Parts: sequence; C-alpha cells; structure tokens
Amino acid sequence: MAASTTTSTTCAYHPGRPATLRCNRCEKPICAKCAVLTPVGYRCKECVRGQQKIFETAQWYDLAIAFVVSAVAAGLGSLVVSFVGFFIFLVAPSIGVGTAEIVRRAVRRRRSRYLPLVAGIGAAAGITPQVLGPLVLVGFGLLSGGALQTLAGGLVAIIYPAAYAFLMIAALVASLRGIRL
Repeated sequence: MAASTTTSTTCAYHPGRPATLRCNRCEKPICAKCAVLTPVGYRCKECVRGQQKIFETAQWYDLAIAFVVSAVAAGLGSLVVSFVGFFIFLVAPSIGVGTAEIVRRAVRRRRSRYLPLVAGIGAAAGITPQVLGPLVLVGFGLLSGGALQTLAGGLVAIIYPAAYAFLMIAALVASLRGIRL
C-alpha cells in the first residue's frame, strides 16, 4: 500500500498562509481571504478584475453624454407630464424607460457601472426646475400672507412633479442596470 503524501502550498498573494483553494481560471493557489466566489467557482482577485474590465466598455465622455441626454429628456418629459394629471403614474415610468433607451443609443451601448447613477443624477437635474417652481411659489405666497390656502395649493402642485421625478428616475436607473420593466 502506497503512503499518500500531501504537499503544502502557500497562497500566491500571502506567502505565509496555506492555500486551501485554487483559482478555477489560472490555477493559482489562493487562501480563503483571497478567494472570490463567482457563479462558476472560486477565482483569484486578479482574474476577477480582468473579467470586470471586459464589461467596462464606456469611455470617459460617455458619462457626460449620459448626464446631458438624461437631463434634457427628463426636463422635456416633465413639461409634457404637467398636462396629464393623474395619469402621471402610468406615463412617468414609460418616460424613464424611453430615456434609458435614448441614453443607451447616445453612448453606443457601451457599459459602465456608473452609467445608471450618472443618468439618474442628470435626470434629477433636468426635473429640478419643475419641482422647485411650485416650492418657490409657495414660499412667496407664505411671505405675502396667504398662509393656509397657499400652503394647501402648493402641496397639491408639488405632488405630481415629485411623483414624476421618483417614478421616472427609478425606471431610468433600473432599466440602465439591466432590470427589465
């Protein structure tokens, strides 16, 4: 009967630690601290970084394009939505998904993990005048002395733009992240 011999290997990144795993891509010995669990098994951090670079295809200017395009589309959408009243709850998500598609085409379908965030911030910037307008009017009304009526009218006037902002930006960001609505 042959005696089994076990060879002790150390982690490629931590020479003092014993390696209990191997990267399933490059076969490097790694310790539990260096191992990254992926859907296909454990990988070293180096291989994971290399794989992430494949998915990051956006150029630096794509983020600026996404910001401007989403700000303009959201601003124009907020002007259109001001005429639909209660149906804003149906229209706003559609505008968000449409804006996401416009942004995708404007950046030529390049991907970045920051693209949804920048587009959401751009949409918020585009919607800001529509949301702040009623707030400013309420402030002036309160200063002029029409307290209760001005406050009640201002709150009603802010509900629809705020609902549009929330629903539109949520649909935009979700759609850019790859969530199908």
